[in-house]
Amino acid sequence: MLKRISAHLLERGISTFPNRLCKNDGLFIIHPSVSQALADSRPVVALESTIITHGMPYPHNLSTAQEVEAIVRAEGATPATVGVIHGRVHVGLSSKELDYLARSKTSLKVSRRDLPFAISKGLCGGSTVSGTMIAAHKAGIPVFVTGGIGGVHRGGEKSLDISADLTELGRTPIAVICAGVKSILDIGRTLEFLETQGVCVATYGMSNNFPAFFSPQSGFASPYHVNDAKDAAELIAGTLSLGLQSGLLLAVPIPDEHAAVGQEIERAIQVAVAEASSKGITGKDVTPFILQKVNELTKGKSLQANIALIHNNAKVGSQIACALSDCMRKKGTPAAVQLKEIENVSDPKSNIVVIGGINVDFIAKGKTEKLVFGQTNPGSVCQSFGGVGRNIADSLCRMGQTPLFISAIGTDSHSNAVLNYCKHMDIGAVARLQDQSTATYCAVITENGELSLGLGDMDIHQQITVHYVSQFDKQISSASLVCLDGNIPVSTIDYVCYYAKKKLVPVWYEPTDSDKACKPFLSESWKSLTYISPNLAELCTMNKTLGLPSPTVLPSSLEEIVSCALTLSRPLLEHLHCVVVTLGAMGVLLCGEHDKGSVNLQLKRKEKRGRLCAAHYPALPVTPEEIVNVSGAGDSLASGIMNGILLGRDTHSCVRMGLLAARMSMASPHPIAPTVTSGSVDPDKVSSQIWPLPTFTWMEE
Repeated sequence: MLKRISAHLLERGISTFPNRLCKNDGLFIIHPSVSQALADSRPVVALESTIITHGMPYPHNLSTAQEVEAIVRAEGATPATVGVIHGRVHVGLSSKELDYLARSKTSLKVSRRDLPFAISKGLCGGSTVSGTMIAAHKAGIPVFVTGGIGGVHRGGEKSLDISADLTELGRTPIAVICAGVKSILDIGRTLEFLETQGVCVATYGMSNNFPAFFSPQSGFASPYHVNDAKDAAELIAGTLSLGLQSGLLLAVPIPDEHAAVGQEIERAIQVAVAEASSKGITGKDVTPFILQKVNELTKGKSLQANIALIHNNAKVGSQIACALSDCMRKKGTPAAVQLKEIENVSDPKSNIVVIGGINVDFIAKGKTEKLVFGQTNPGSVCQSFGGVGRNIADSLCRMGQTPLFISAIGTDSHSNAVLNYCKHMDIGAVARLQDQSTATYCAVITENGELSLGLGDMDIHQQITVHYVSQFDKQISSASLVCLDGNIPVSTIDYVCYYAKKKLVPVWYEPTDSDKACKPFLSESWKSLTYISPNLAELCTMNKTLGLPSPTVLPSSLEEIVSCALTLSRPLLEHLHCVVVTLGAMGVLLCGEHDKGSVNLQLKRKEKRGRLCAAHYPALPVTPEEIVNVSGAGDSLASGIMNGILLGRDTHSCVRMGLLAARMSMASPHPIAPTVTSGSVDPDKVSSQIWPLPTFTWMEE
């Protein structure tokens, strides 16, 4: 049992095990224009698509969607229309995809409730307010523009017919820009429900009158109002910096020149509501029926007013998004209390930049084979300092490299302990964030080494933002290698990949776990990577994210594992230089271009591309009695190989450095053994009798 668990932990390390959903696990596709804008820290505006699929007839729906996107672009932001196409949530749609949704007569109306079904069945649909909020938040877009939100239906105190938009606003930190609540709803109860959900509501403009979609006044007041885009941006920035898990509603009144028809539309709404009730129309079918009926009764005036307010919302929302972008640039990372200038925090001559997480780990090991929950079990508890990024930077530093480590910690008691332990490293780029908790991980394992329970608080890793990392552009551009771990946000990964490619800097991606392996592959960013170091499960996730075939059940024998890894690596090598597949107790598999009897790790420009091959290196022998802590073994392996690359060593030496570092760390109570040095991992200074020979497989004839 110990050997099996140790092999599993060697592949990834227990300090990276928190059971957390990936921002996008292959089901969310970010359009390249949106991904690039986020990477460049440019403003992006999310847009819903139910207005395309259910709000207006064709071709008005298509032309309105195109006009809204054009308005967003004209104001200096990037539009990101969200829609579900063949079971995948798209954040940003192409012109063909917009047209496809506009013409579709079978599209679903996709809210939070409907997402699992639409995805499992491979269906198409228009995203509602709640569905769009989910997608926008996962993509890292803070501003979302729509027409109007749903609310408490009239008679909702009896029917309990309450839109999912309201509960989504209470659980997803997105700023929603709209024209208020549709007048077919119970506006007073809707505002009360939003208050219960903890949603900040403000009217845009000089008045706090809460608008009713077609009318600038509903008879109710917002708790607050913001005068202009700058005020709105500061309110949003303040909300986000607090780390609240609730949204913000900004209600924009319809322009005066189109509000005159409001009373006529309101009368038509009353007639349509009565007809819907008499015909027994309920649920999600109510709004489309009423809007169509009102359009008929007003002879198109309601449609014109609807389009006008949507255009206005898009204009105002884009201005707010641009102001928010400026605000964040001026103020810096939210809640930061230690954001020093680049020249003051680190040596610009760092030869490698590592961007990733830093954790305080608590390892609780029982003294019995099985642990009994609900009572105190005998055992021992030890504290160590981990995190994939930290481990890699620590190991590289001990091997004689000069890595710059970019990360974030809180201002709690753990942060001082972390900084004291890492004082041998360059930690000048580790931001200390006020009112934030340093990442912690607790693993409970049995006497035999089996993981019984793991708990992790890793929220602070999301504060390693594009804005913060971009302050170190100078170091990144001059580095020999940049290493990213999968804990950092997707937008940060996209930015570093884009910037490093522009500066011709190689990038190593360490995915950390299967959930996070997908992050660079959600866009074109993965094509800018040079090295990746996944285990087999993470390699499957990468292929699955790209829509490529991958096995549902992982093989167990070495021969089958190598064959599977080769198949999965082959399409990635169209753009990547080398795929380093970690196999735990079975060693490591290098996949890439053949050179001098092995896979070429060094970046050498050649006129002619060599044949693709794979080289399997068995792990160094280790007994169960020698294993003390396996949490940093995989990170030691990766950093050892990186060290060899930076030293210009041949592939055999690079891999042996990694295997030596991994074995040393497994024998230490710390994730990275303090005994790791440039000399202790030098294969030329270690007996050659322990070195296993690699076996080769050709990937192409």
